[in-house]
Amino acid sequence: MSSRRFEPSRRAMLAGASALAAAAATRAGAQPETKQDLAGRSVLITGTSSGFGRLTALHLARLGATVIASMRNYDGGRRPAARELAQIAEDEKLDLHVVEIDVLDEDLIASGVAEAEELAGGALDVLVNNAGVGLSGPAELADMEATRLIFETNLFGYLRMARAVLPKMREQGEGQVFNVSSQLGRILIPNLSMYCATKFGVEAMFETMAYELAPFGVEVTIIQPGGYPTKIWDNGRQYSDAMLARAEEDRLEAYDAHIQMARGILNGEYSTDPNDVPRAIAEIMAMPPGTRPLRRPVHPNTAATDAANGAMAQIQASVLGGGAYKSWHDAVKD
Repeated sequence: MSSRRFEPSRRAMLAGASALAAAAATRAGAQPETKQDLAGRSVLITGTSSGFGRLTALHLARLGATVIASMRNYDGGRRPAARELAQIAEDEKLDLHVVEIDVLDEDLIASGVAEAEELAGGALDVLVNNAGVGLSGPAELADMEATRLIFETNLFGYLRMARAVLPKMREQGEGQVFNVSSQLGRILIPNLSMYCATKFGVEAMFETMAYELAPFGVEVTIIQPGGYPTKIWDNGRQYSDAMLARAEEDRLEAYDAHIQMARGILNGEYSTDPNDVPRAIAEIMAMPPGTRPLRRPVHPNTAATDAANGAMAQIQASVLGGGAYKSWHDAVKD
């Protein structure tokens, strides 16, 4: 079958998605920011030492939520990032607590989630999967040490956390799992292959989980940020440099131009406001159950992500919109 037969519908689909994105941007720009009341809601967030995790912990706590902010290398509360969060919580009288969780460590996940559930007084209302690492460079240079690290953190870490909180969420018949993905979970950029692969994995894993959890009243939302000034690529530089230090000389020489391009990505500057992400999470948390979206692109320009999401939503609807999975598909708001 020739590709020509598909071209008109593909163009129409992308144009339609872009038009929707433009309309959404216009509506968003016309509306003042609203302040949600999240009192009585309990939230566990991973990766709160910096970036989206830290901002989300503070934003949700300031809206009245009970926030359990987790981080690795806790050092008995002596880690500077942990002390800073605890001090802000004390100064502002926020219901915010810091616990130790390393998403690579099953024992720390179990103990951290147990502590979070105790602070919440039972099942958590919300999990925000956020902890992640960045890694740049050509795929051929990504040895197994680097590849295991990024997959263990960005993908398997999300699954470990979901598995830890879901039993009690299912038992109470409600809950929500947010997963901080990326535009790069839908759009590919050369020299970021391993990062894109983990985020594509997050998209697939948790959309599937959204359908599976629908009968239990537990909702899933995938947050898709674009470029924002956070520390993920600053921190990722050490992992990328270590990977390159282990690479064979002939591979490094062959990919020298690619490596320079990858370093340029890491050194990119952004004028966007990273608080867009916690604001989006708070807005979705405040929506009535059953109305919360499966995905939310977050960036001043979401046209490409909206187009990809729109195209895949149509495909999934054609596959799951009838038959045995229809009720599960219908329960997930795309």
